[in-house]
Amino acid sequence: MQPEASITKNPRKMTSVFERYLTAWVGFCIIGGILLGKVAPRLAQTLDSMAISVNGAPVVSIPIAICLFFMMYPIMVKIDFGKVIKAGKSGKPVFLTLFLNWAIKPFTMYAIATLFLGVLFRGFIGPEATDLVKMPFGLDLPLGASHGAGTVVIHEGIKMLEVPLWRSYLAGCILLGIAPCTAMVLVWSYLARGNDGLTLIMVAINSLTMLVLYGVLGGFLLGVGRLPVPWQALLLSIAVYVALPLVAGYLSRKWIIRAKCENWFKEKFLHILTPVTIIALLITLVLLFSFKGEVILGNPLTIVWIAIPLFIQTVFIFSLGYIAAKMLKLSYEDAAPAAMIGASNHFEVAIATSTMLFGLSSGAALATVVGVLIEVPVMLMLVKICVRTRNWFQ
Repeated sequence: MQPEASITKNPRKMTSVFERYLTAWVGFCIIGGILLGKVAPRLAQTLDSMAISVNGAPVVSIPIAICLFFMMYPIMVKIDFGKVIKAGKSGKPVFLTLFLNWAIKPFTMYAIATLFLGVLFRGFIGPEATDLVKMPFGLDLPLGASHGAGTVVIHEGIKMLEVPLWRSYLAGCILLGIAPCTAMVLVWSYLARGNDGLTLIMVAINSLTMLVLYGVLGGFLLGVGRLPVPWQALLLSIAVYVALPLVAGYLSRKWIIRAKCENWFKEKFLHILTPVTIIALLITLVLLFSFKGEVILGNPLTIVWIAIPLFIQTVFIFSLGYIAAKMLKLSYEDAAPAAMIGASNHFEVAIATSTMLFGLSSGAALATVVGVLIEVPVMLMLVKICVRTRNWFQ
């Protein structure tokens, strides 16, 4: 364990202006998106209509797909999947992370979000407030028919489902809860002086695990919440938003290192990509808030009602993971990233999936954006807790 003095003299800091002030950037996107919705109200709708359709139903929003690819690719290209096979040497932290991410976190997120959004805050959100979400493609129900908690209505000539607004927010929370972080957790682990090599291995394993479990858990929990379960769209979202950038990152990494060298790849190529993820994310957020401006202005506390269960979930999962790491007698360098990778969310995939499944203007999409808004300040708080309690570990 490093002496406390050396930590003070050589603190790790975020060097990217985008990472350091991400919460402020998100705030600017909220303001910019709302203004854009006022000035050019049809812009977001026009961009959202640029989609790949299946059986006449828009499935993949092309602008969102492009933005998400550039969010995900810089993350995936950093991962050396050849090192995943060595993860067995660090079995305890890897097992702890997988157990937290897939056996506990999705279900606690569902329970906490249902309690707060569906019970405690339902009166503030509006007991009778409704939201319009996309119909699962391939499903052709008559006008007025019921599907889960929704009713089929016609909106601007398109069949949509009218669902309770709080359930739409719940859907966004569910999609956040089943998306373990594979991006910013690299930053949180670095700041907490965690094991960077182990963090990368866990990111790779989580990326591969998402290919299998994201759709299964997402479909199950959405079904339990009486929300549309578009299985085809879930599987397609995994292919477009996870598998595609993952494969592209793996292949291009091998090609670039072979053509240049590993040193050039790390010092030149990755340096160019550093701001790409955040810029793509911010563009997506502007589009989302250009649609949700009226809802936010009509009920300014909406973001607070969504943020509270997300905050409680984050702190709870971190505490559970951190205490479990202590009980498993992990070193601090392994305990910190193991706890934080479960606490933080893969909001890039959650945002993209929510827009694909429910629409750019849905409450589900807004809920995933709130996840971005609170991610940085909450995770920085947890980083400080880690650094101050590192003497708890051997």
